[in-house]
Amino acid sequence: MKIYLVGGAVRDRLLNLPSRDHDWVVTGATPQQMTELGYKPVGKDFPVFLHPQTKEEFALARTEKKSGHGYHGFIFHTSVDVTLEEDLARRDLTINAMAEDGDGNIIDPYGGQKDLQNRMLRHVSDAFIEDPVRLLRIARYAARYAKFGFTIAQETQDLLKKIVNSGEINELVAERVWNEISSALDEDTPSVFFLTLRRCNALAVLLPEIDRLFGVPQTVRHHPEIDTGLHTMMVIDMAARLDASNSVRFACLCHDLGKGCTAASLLPRHIAHESKGVALINKLCKRLRIPTGHRQIAELVCIYHTHCHRATELRISTILRILESIDAFRRPQRLDEFLLACEADSRGRLGFEDVHYPQANVFRLSFQAAEQVEINDLVSSGAKGEEIKRQLNSRRSEAIAAVLDKTKSVDCE
Repeated sequence: MKIYLVGGAVRDRLLNLPSRDHDWVVTGATPQQMTELGYKPVGKDFPVFLHPQTKEEFALARTEKKSGHGYHGFIFHTSVDVTLEEDLARRDLTINAMAEDGDGNIIDPYGGQKDLQNRMLRHVSDAFIEDPVRLLRIARYAARYAKFGFTIAQETQDLLKKIVNSGEINELVAERVWNEISSALDEDTPSVFFLTLRRCNALAVLLPEIDRLFGVPQTVRHHPEIDTGLHTMMVIDMAARLDASNSVRFACLCHDLGKGCTAASLLPRHIAHESKGVALINKLCKRLRIPTGHRQIAELVCIYHTHCHRATELRISTILRILESIDAFRRPQRLDEFLLACEADSRGRLGFEDVHYPQANVFRLSFQAAEQVEINDLVSSGAKGEEIKRQLNSRRSEAIAAVLDKTKSVDCE
């Protein structure tokens, strides 16, 4: 019986990065031996055990064989005769197919260390094509390690296209697709994930709403980068730079979906793209079973982001209506999320990456002023029903007008 540290922990140590998790492989052991040593069995499809103290996962070495469609269509085989090299062979990338023994020696039968040095993401074997989830995983790895200069090997890129052309990608369940998208959005350069999917034609299958944005022009005066798809990629990368939450990054991904529906005769203008985008967001979220909170903030950003960009031109009543629409008075954090997404949109343009976004302050000051109006004062004065709402809006509007006038006076000094 021998125990090896495998996969990501070995890879990250060689890259001098902190390890996110530790996975272990055990060779030459039976399930009975593992339980006798105090390990708790937890695996359903193959023998996986939890360490009695650390609770880390220890899996018996295994091989796998394709038996059906999708990522569930595999038959696993485990026995005391399965070698470490055979277990590593079933892994996706060479940089993930390395192991470390108890003495710190690296076992690297498939050239993972060389690919680390060359900053290359390369598949271990042609069996890579059998699991469509690997397409999403390698796109996520490309996004994670792009800042270190990693690229995908051409032969691996060719296999990604084969996965798409085979139809295997259509077997992926919605939850798994969303989990990978969500994880990719949390990377430092999430755009690499989506661009990788686009290069192998997977984006058109999984996220057609995003794919159709590429090649759609915008007015050069507002968007020097012109291409709507490129702009969207710049926006999600800016959201990452601003350390936005996952839901805000998703909202940034979806904020211009309506532009993909603009008639060619109207280009590069995009009339009412905000309202068109909401229906597409709903369709996308329903198809991939995306959390309700993500859908809600995405819809709000889609509808109101252009209003936010024109904050200094808006009427007081419009500012108040938007604050109410995004539920800012009950959920102040929703306003912060909305404004951060709008800032990412504004700065996610060629040449605007480091330009200040003062419009956010207009909404923040307006909210702070309106929030000071006490509804209890209105109730105490005898107002009832619709009269309370009318007076509340009136007083909030007055408070917003006062603070914005004061701000203008300061700016003029």
